[in-house]
Amino acid sequence: MPTEAESAPLLEIVIVNSTGGRDLLRACLASLELHPLRSGPMRVWVVDNASADGAVEMVRTKFPWVHVEELSYNAGFCVANNVVLRSVESPYVLVLNPDTEMSEGALDHMVRLMEEYPEIGMSGCRLVMRDGTFDHAAKRSFPTPLSALGHFVAVGRSERAPRWLAQYRAPDVDEHDAGPVDSVNGAFMLVRREALRDVGLLDEGYWLYMDDLDWCYRFHRKGWKVWYDGRVTVLHVKGGTTVVERHRRRHRGLRHNVAFHRSMGRFYRKFYGGRRPIFDGAIYLAIGLKLAVAVLRSTVARRRLV
Repeated sequence: MPTEAESAPLLEIVIVNSTGGRDLLRACLASLELHPLRSGPMRVWVVDNASADGAVEMVRTKFPWVHVEELSYNAGFCVANNVVLRSVESPYVLVLNPDTEMSEGALDHMVRLMEEYPEIGMSGCRLVMRDGTFDHAAKRSFPTPLSALGHFVAVGRSERAPRWLAQYRAPDVDEHDAGPVDSVNGAFMLVRREALRDVGLLDEGYWLYMDDLDWCYRFHRKGWKVWYDGRVTVLHVKGGTTVVERHRRRHRGLRHNVAFHRSMGRFYRKFYGGRRPIFDGAIYLAIGLKLAVAVLRSTVARRRLV
């Protein structure tokens, strides 16, 4: 069982849960119980977004060492994480998805990395899916219209794709290597408290999606390094509570589809927009068209599952 530390833990972990995530959350907490931080005390938080599947009761019964914060409504990823982030006491805090499972030594390796390199404000590790394949979202470059297009039409995802089309996947750092990247994945973001105080909390204008890119962008603006370390691996079920799968294709529900594309527009408007109105209009139109296609495909896929 992880060390209970009511004062001065070395690491705090915050996990946001919502309806449908109970079993994933149980597996995540069990992995933290089996593979805790061993170099110092850690404190684990679960912020529950008004789940209705007994997750809170499960946590309190099976994992009494976990601190639970219950919200009265589904406030989304950023608001829920900020409940803990705004009062962090430890030198490091890990934003962790409930659809992840820890591996032995991963936490100690990543904390040691942060201690050795004080210029790193945020770090992430290698993420793999259930079948062992690499989750390319573990390391990313900030999107450009061209790299985003290459990614969404799958051309940029090919191993043979030229770098200017595959740039979204940060190809300059191999999945097993370590180095600076534009962004790591929101499923595992280890943050230095000093950097958190400097950069600020997650942007609560995002309900879900793109918030990790936004945060990393702001870390870079403040001069902090964002670091990917592929020498340790953590399991990531990848959208375990937000998508359904059919023939290995992933389909979001309507609310999540709208949230994803709205977040794309917010990120573009916040960091890229305002200089070329005609070009901006074309980008927003493209996002709207992509949303229409995504909703249509998801609707068809879900009806076939009935």
